[in-house]
Amino acid sequence: MSGLILAAPASGSGKTVLTLGLLRHFASRGLRVAAAKAGPDYIDSSFHAAAIGAPCLNLDSWAMRGATVASLVGDLASGAEIVLCEGVMGLFDGAGPAGLGSTADLAALTGWPVVLVVDAGGQAASVAALVRGFAGHRTDVPLAGVILNRVGGERHRELLTAALARHLPDLPLLGAVPRDAELALPARHLGLVPAGEHRALDVFLDRAAAAVAAAIDCDALLALARPSVLARPRDGAMPLPPLGQRIAVAQDAAFCFAYPAVLQGWRRAGAEVAPFSPLADEVPDPDAGAVYLPGGYPELHAGALAASRRYGKGLRDAAARGAFVYGECGGYMALGDGLVDAAGETHAMAGLLPLVTSFAMRRLHLGYRAIRLVGDSPLGAAGSTYRGHEFHYASIVEEGAGERFAELADAEGRPLGAVGLRRGRTMGSFVHLIDRELLHGDFRP
Repeated sequence: MSGLILAAPASGSGKTVLTLGLLRHFASRGLRVAAAKAGPDYIDSSFHAAAIGAPCLNLDSWAMRGATVASLVGDLASGAEIVLCEGVMGLFDGAGPAGLGSTADLAALTGWPVVLVVDAGGQAASVAALVRGFAGHRTDVPLAGVILNRVGGERHRELLTAALARHLPDLPLLGAVPRDAELALPARHLGLVPAGEHRALDVFLDRAAAAVAAAIDCDALLALARPSVLARPRDGAMPLPPLGQRIAVAQDAAFCFAYPAVLQGWRRAGAEVAPFSPLADEVPDPDAGAVYLPGGYPELHAGALAASRRYGKGLRDAAARGAFVYGECGGYMALGDGLVDAAGETHAMAGLLPLVTSFAMRRLHLGYRAIRLVGDSPLGAAGSTYRGHEFHYASIVEEGAGERFAELADAEGRPLGAVGLRRGRTMGSFVHLIDRELLHGDFRP
């Protein structure tokens, strides 16, 4: 029940592929392995889950209460021999100038050792200065080992290895992974193309596993893992209260950004989760007291969603009978009157909120959010506070009059105003809720 965090000096260092390779390799050896992802990213987590055939849990030291992180760490460790957690961005990168919520913060909180994945392309002896800087930057986040990635050849490996041995003789070098153009994953506007859209994903994962097994001392890496210092709370994590006793949850390529910890928390509380696919023109369970449309890519499937008449009618019927209908980000877009795709064509959406959004008018919205609910709902009474994340390129073209869903602040406490819409028991916004906040009223960090 020990854990390790794979971090990097910067985004794009290749830690996702190496994490996938290690997860697949350990699972193929018969080890009971669990996967975690630092921060709010959904997409990397979907690859982790595919690599081991089990959900990957996000751990977020900014957006989650300490008790939530401790409970999820306990869930991961329960029944696992090793937990591999992939970091987010660079090791010390987080929100605001203080870098809150960084991978380093998570390492200090959990007590899991950090293995640094260094993209060695374009450098030789300088790698020692880089690694030494990271090793000594925070005394509460010691490095346990180093993996060199994208090494150009045998001579390159020798230069890198010699530099590390000379300047950091006590820091284990666990391996040097050669540069391989086939160990790359396609990306688009929100990051990697989700795992569910890769036809040959198992082939890729097996190739990654073979590459890391050949280049990394995996047994030495396993020996570095340590149990978490967190005590598991008696009660399991429930980041969001159940939206109803039976919750219909949209799940397909258009709505794929639901946090496993949220769904797991609902089930733990005794709620039933009933998946349905809008793209397959399935209707929400008529017996469900709530419908949840998570984020995803409705902008890439707007025509198909507009043509899914049974789904649209089923959603409107749910709202008409008084079910709580809640949409986040892409789900919020789908609840509106229309969605403009990248080509500029407008497609009719569910029409439950006075909203038209556009993917043709792209502007990046990204960052942690502190959220205070405006009105009462199954999510909580007015004034209840959450922490969450916003990441989308869509813009609002039209927004009719109506009650707002929430007030926002950014990670540094700067107010961002009121967002989202409420109409009866249908509501939503572009923000993904991650966990309830301990404070009520003043929701600044």
